[in-house]
Amino acid sequence: MELTVPQIRIADQTLNVANIFCVGRNFAAHAAEMGSTIGEEPMVFIKPTSAILPEGEAIPLPSWSREIHHETELVVAIGKGGRNIDPEDAMSHVAGYALGLDLTARDVQAEAKKKGQPWTLSKGYYGAAVLTDFVPATAIANPAQTTFTLHIDGELRQQADTRQMVFTVPTLIAWISSRFGLTEGDLIYTGTPEGVGPILAGQTLQLTLPGVIDQRFVVAK
Repeated sequence: MELTVPQIRIADQTLNVANIFCVGRNFAAHAAEMGSTIGEEPMVFIKPTSAILPEGEAIPLPSWSREIHHETELVVAIGKGGRNIDPEDAMSHVAGYALGLDLTARDVQAEAKKKGQPWTLSKGYYGAAVLTDFVPATAIANPAQTTFTLHIDGELRQQADTRQMVFTVPTLIAWISSRFGLTEGDLIYTGTPEGVGPILAGQTLQLTLPGVIDQRFVVAK
């Protein structure tokens, strides 16, 4: 199977995905359920672009993991790059938003942590970055005051209120741009609320941001 550079469409704009930045802890309740705390600065890791689940494909369950967990997140698409972006100017760099799943091979991650090894495999395998369709930035009036949910087979599993984010979207854009730089087509997974847990073969996952996004994904059997 040939892999190509993944693209996202936002209205009439098409962007090649560049980098995928993920915020590890941004909701206090999630940090607590994972036995962690949140520091003074964001904890950021990177997924490869090959982790993006191609449109129309079922969510894969890799044979080398027994425990794939869902982590539901608001995803920001960068339309204009920059370095050392001022937080007050950060939102002008946003092209659009989606909801995403930062899928995690929890057993593989736990083993890597135990050995003091990197856990890139547990977060960056093929299909570990699930994305709904993107909507223009103007579709969400205030990303600091919005909610989103994950239902699995009709049952509510995760519910987020972005007012509970420790690091706001402008703060994340400013911080990431100051450390890594941001380019057009970069994606930022902004962190998951509490309620992470396993997904199973054949389940249907529904990601919803009321009035804006409502999309379903099926886990492969």
